[in-house]
Amino acid sequence: MTATTELKNRPSGASDMAHIVLTFDNNKLASALYGPFDENLARLEQKLGVDIRSKGNQLSIKGDSTAAEQARRALDHLYELAQKGVELSPSDVDGAVRLSLAADDQLTLPTMERKGKMAAAQISTRKRTIYARSANQDAYMRALERAELVFGIGPAGTGKTFLAVAYAAMLLERGMVERIVLSRPAVEAGERLGFLPGDMREKVDPYLRPLYDALYDMMPAEKVERSLAAGVIEVAPLAFMRGRTLANAAVILDEAQNTTPMQMKMFLTRLGENARMIVTGDPSQIDLPPNTKSGLVEALRVLDEVPGIVTVRFNESDVVRHPLVAAIVAAYDRDATGVGTAGKPPQS
Repeated sequence: MTATTELKNRPSGASDMAHIVLTFDNNKLASALYGPFDENLARLEQKLGVDIRSKGNQLSIKGDSTAAEQARRALDHLYELAQKGVELSPSDVDGAVRLSLAADDQLTLPTMERKGKMAAAQISTRKRTIYARSANQDAYMRALERAELVFGIGPAGTGKTFLAVAYAAMLLERGMVERIVLSRPAVEAGERLGFLPGDMREKVDPYLRPLYDALYDMMPAEKVERSLAAGVIEVAPLAFMRGRTLANAAVILDEAQNTTPMQMKMFLTRLGENARMIVTGDPSQIDLPPNTKSGLVEALRVLDEVPGIVTVRFNESDVVRHPLVAAIVAAYDRDATGVGTAGKPPQS
């Protein structure tokens, strides 16, 4: 792909306008980039406020110089995905826009580098490759590569749990760990495990469904089943983790906001040699009994300055589910802080 850029000055006080022409060397990939009836281009126009026109294997981008450059970066990223065989979806376009908007920012995480050209982090198994769709997802995926203990904190739909399981599956497939251990406090329904029917796996399975879904998305179903049967992938209720040392394993604690401080300390101290531990949770969704402290909230405070531990905080802008999910998260956040949509206290 080649690009030429022409800048046009506007009257004093107004933004510079840019005209960027992109030429793609593969007509078939260019067509995949544009999408059916150029819907991907239309989505970029809507998101970034630019004008994009296609003519064969050429694209013309016109608009504010900053927005036009962001569109160029997004298109460059999407074209690279198309070259790797990715069937582009509206979610891929939205992710490219998020990354493009953040590409020039110096992120605070030490695991991030400043980059002028977008280079999204990725997690690959034989079945699937996942690319970061937001700046915080990118930071999270890079943190998983470099730190032995990572906290992924934020609202539903940001990919924190899915990416954790995907990374664990990649480590297992590459032989970098010998097993995966999945754990989650079973308090969502307010039931005690002993009163639920079935054996231990049947009791815990409903609580771990999101983790299973991610496993099956990254690994062939028969391999997941064999690994579960052989104990290579282990479902370990949090209450059963006491006294163990987890070595040569990728260990994931999901919904960690529903642990008590004692449970969290117990879990974190299970970390053994050549192990990776990932803790995910949303402090705004605590289901513990009243007056019970969250172990996740306390751990984030206590471990804030401990070297070697990385915390990545997601927000509503990282939500990669339906756009309404981000709006719902933002609305609840406003309600929790007592600020309405217009910056005024909500009406009762």
